Amino acid sequence: MILVAYFSASGETARLAQTIARVARADCYEIRPAQAYTDADLNWHDDQSRSSVEMKDPSCRPAMADALPDLARYDTIFVGFPIWWYQAPRIIQTFLESADFSGKTVIPFATSGGSGMGRTQEILQRSCSAQTHWLPGRRLGSGASPSAIKDWLKELKIVAP
Repeated sequence: MILVAYFSASGETARLAQTIARVARADCYEIRPAQAYTDADLNWHDDQSRSSVEMKDPSCRPAMADALPDLARYDTIFVGFPIWWYQAPRIIQTFLESADFSGKTVIPFATSGGSGMGRTQEILQRSCSAQTHWLPGRRLGSGASPSAIKDWLKELKIVAP
């Protein structure tokens, strides 16, 4: 079984995650912060905004609002997020460090207004055991079509039914 787990600050990543879940016939899980982000928190022009402060601190692990789903049910887990400062928001590391992904295949995906994924996958891999299998991540537009998602799944050898 496949799980699409995602964090979305503005709804863009949520839209993409839901498309991936529909095409892959996967379950969906929203990674929600215990304290929701306000517009002021997300102001990347403000060095003192919550998101800026979190991203400057590599050890920051924002708390999640919800318990994890039963990951034992899933072989493949897509992990989605917006790109913040050329990497995943710190809550993605909270998610990955909250469970054992050994023996699982993890595939990151991201939305961004223009930034690439940078060293995101390398950084995220450190949050999981060496027994976690990673496939190359991809930045996609939030409005990616189902056919584009299906093509990506074929490239990954995760053929959608």
